[in-house]
Amino acid sequence: MAEEAKKAAPKRKTAAKKTVAKRKPAARKTTARKAAPKKAPTLQTRVTEAGRSAFLASLGFYGMAFDQVQDQLKSVENELEARRKKADKLYADMVKRGEKVEKQAKNAIDDMEMPKIDVPKLDRVKLEAQLEKAKARFEELKETVGFKAAA
Repeated sequence: MAEEAKKAAPKRKTAAKKTVAKRKPAARKTTARKAAPKKAPTLQTRVTEAGRSAFLASLGFYGMAFDQVQDQLKSVENELEARRKKADKLYADMVKRGEKVEKQAKNAIDDMEMPKIDVPKLDRVKLEAQLEKAKARFEELKETVGFKAAA
């Protein structure tokens, strides 16, 4: 009989899922709620915020210093450019004036009558002998003063 009871029990069908109509959410009533009191910040939170504030302050300082240096650099560059232009103009004016002076000097020289000066030829042997004497005298003077190396 136990076997018959097992066989006799009909298999159950799985129940079909019921579809439930979704409800629209009810409109919320806007009522003033009391704000929950804020918790006092913990020591760790305060230390973290203070460290971050110090970091941001130093970052801001470096940013301001960088901006200030950039402004000064731009000012110096502008001044340098103005001076460079002024120097270029002055140089061009000096070249023009030099050309005029050269022309005047050439004309003055051409107008002058100069006698020819005959410079005797220099004797190379005599010059070299005088140079050797001068070197020897320099060595003597150097030793008397106490210099060990040549100046």
